[in-house]
Amino acid sequence: MLKVGLTGGIAAGKSVVGEMFVGLGAHLVQADRIAHSLMQPGEPVYNDVVRHFGREILNSDGSVNRTKLAELAFGTAAAAEENRLSRVQELNRIVHPAVIRSQDEWMQAVGAQDPHAVAIVEAALLIEAGAAKRFDKLIVVTCSTEQRVERFAKRQRVDLETARAEVTRRMAAQLPDEKKVEVADYVIDNRESLAKTREQVDTIWSKLKPKAAT
Repeated sequence: MLKVGLTGGIAAGKSVVGEMFVGLGAHLVQADRIAHSLMQPGEPVYNDVVRHFGREILNSDGSVNRTKLAELAFGTAAAAEENRLSRVQELNRIVHPAVIRSQDEWMQAVGAQDPHAVAIVEAALLIEAGAAKRFDKLIVVTCSTEQRVERFAKRQRVDLETARAEVTRRMAAQLPDEKKVEVADYVIDNRESLAKTREQVDTIWSKLKPKAAT
């Protein structure tokens, strides 16, 4: 089995690329969905997050309001940079180890079912979490900042000004694309059409699949 990490900055198009790989036969899990499941009431991660960030992050039914949590963790543009980063790091220290354990368990299960599988983990903070070395190959998806803003605005149904502020805030807690590219085995430039992106995915798949069979 070949273990592949798929990463990139906010709104770079990781999920679209991931689904393209699934269409070619890859197995895929999204770290964001794992984190979401781990923050359900009763889970240890849920308890730790509530203890550190307070019950104001909860909805009336006790579930975590991820928007409120993000506001507390990432802060505002006016907040002190040091304080914003420390809060993000605090959240990451709680969530990342549990997410990484779940990713490893998932990959083990995929490998047991299909020894020649290509198992892809999609995670925005894969490199930042120190998980890159757990993978045989690393794919980084890139695009321009303005494209991130436009895609985020469309996805979240907010205006461009709001999207730009949020993208800027999130990017401050992520490694810049240049640093990600330095450690990548493959880079997908997602600035052009979906057809161009698919061509790059097809090329990379033609290299990944034979490696999984060995």
